[in-house]
Amino acid sequence: MASTPSVSSLRLSRPELAVFVSGVASMGLEILAGRMIAPEFGSSIYTWGSIIGVFLAALSLGYHRGGKRAAVHASNRRLVGVFLVSALYVAGLIVFGDVLLQATSTLPLPSRFASIPGIVVLFGPPTYLLGYVSPYAAELSGRSEIGAASGHVYAVGTVGSIVGAFATTFLLIPALSINQIALLFGLLSVGTAVAIATPTVDRDEALWSLGITVALLVAAATGSVGLGVGGNVVYETQTPYQELRVVDSGDTRTLYLDGQPHSAMDKSDPTRHVFDYTSYFHAPYLFADDPDDIDRVLFVGGGGFTGPRVFLDTYPNVTVDVVEIDPEVVDVAKEYFHVEEGERLNVHTMDARQYLQQTDETYDLVVLDAYKKDKVPFQLTTVEFMQLASDRLADDGVLFANVISAPSGPASQFYRAEYKTIREVFPQVYSFPTVGGVVVQNIEVVATKQDTRLTQAELQTRNRERDVGIDLSTQLASYRTDERTGDVPVLRDDKAPVDSLLDPMVGQRYVVEETDANESVAAGRVTTETPGGQTAAVDSAYTG
Repeated sequence: MASTPSVSSLRLSRPELAVFVSGVASMGLEILAGRMIAPEFGSSIYTWGSIIGVFLAALSLGYHRGGKRAAVHASNRRLVGVFLVSALYVAGLIVFGDVLLQATSTLPLPSRFASIPGIVVLFGPPTYLLGYVSPYAAELSGRSEIGAASGHVYAVGTVGSIVGAFATTFLLIPALSINQIALLFGLLSVGTAVAIATPTVDRDEALWSLGITVALLVAAATGSVGLGVGGNVVYETQTPYQELRVVDSGDTRTLYLDGQPHSAMDKSDPTRHVFDYTSYFHAPYLFADDPDDIDRVLFVGGGGFTGPRVFLDTYPNVTVDVVEIDPEVVDVAKEYFHVEEGERLNVHTMDARQYLQQTDETYDLVVLDAYKKDKVPFQLTTVEFMQLASDRLADDGVLFANVISAPSGPASQFYRAEYKTIREVFPQVYSFPTVGGVVVQNIEVVATKQDTRLTQAELQTRNRERDVGIDLSTQLASYRTDERTGDVPVLRDDKAPVDSLLDPMVGQRYVVEETDANESVAAGRVTTETPGGQTAAVDSAYTG
């Protein structure tokens, strides 16, 4: 009969523990890097490719240097030093991470490579040090066969990486903030150093372990010295999809997703349009043959539910369905933005495309409000998706897409590709830039199934004759049709290069017009997103 392994045989040796924890920490930091880098540089394929490449390069260099030094320098004491220095660097990462990212973002590099220096500075050193662990552990394993020693070490390290990947993704990020997760990895490194040194922890190792632990706790308590979003942060979390913050500045409450403003509400007047672009949500009532026929509306993307609130407050006959993939966004909208489900508001927490495939509802208006400046779910941009949306629209239904892009120039590629894609499905496509100029802004795209195109003059006449809840004469002045699309692709499921189309917008400021609190749409402020994802309000001469 086969013998049952004893508890002692299953216990990790000190070198094995070091390798296992190095795998956990390196993979955990790699996933955490995506969340720290995203507010500054976005989370495109270029950002993630840069993160993976930098981590692999740092580990490889650590393996190489550690392997050359292992025969002479490998010792438990050296492993203790590796983990303590790594933990100390993590403490510095918590405090100075934002500052370092903002500094590296100013380097004159092509946008798709812009995140690499920041990733190298923030995560290269600790990952390089962790690369020393495996060759040192192989030398200390006591195995005489080189192949057996290295194979065992890398197997243990890979198991640690698997644990780090799953634990960070499914447990830590949904539950903790970035600083709390970094603190956890720092304390894990210190604890591992103590475990490796035990039972002969000398005075220096004890003092260093205690001092670095204190540094980690102080760093986590004080947070980053970098500039945050202006105002009082009333709630923040890491969701499975993004970093989320709710910020109060005076009477205005703003929802930030990955550092970008997505919804705003005047706490003293929740029905007011804080961001001017939301006033364009009324425009579909000018494109419908009979505005009274719009009584079933679907929003793809919830955010702070500004759009749904517009329809529920303005049009008493309307029922609104909202599809929002992030359950935390829905919870925040209910708790902080006065959103209540009821007979006229139904919220579905799932992927929008999946919902459209499964539902048998017919809508009079579908609003696409799920795009970000630097992160767009490609499956919601393609011809196949637009056809699916068209199939769920009534014969006289309207599609309304809130696209963040520039209307012309190099940063307009995504907008023009989306315009071209929508035109493949809908006979008539119109667009309305909300700010003017060639800056990155909200561009409202309207598409209908009608055979006849409405002129700007006809829309202005309808605006005068119809009561749609707001005067849209100024908004209609930005009317555009027949965009230049010869140099951009039609987006399809099998080829939708969204990341490369968004790439020219990296580093560009995102301009959002704010309305004056005393007038429904008036001279206001321009809220600009800097390349660092921060916001600042400045006076604007624009009147809308």
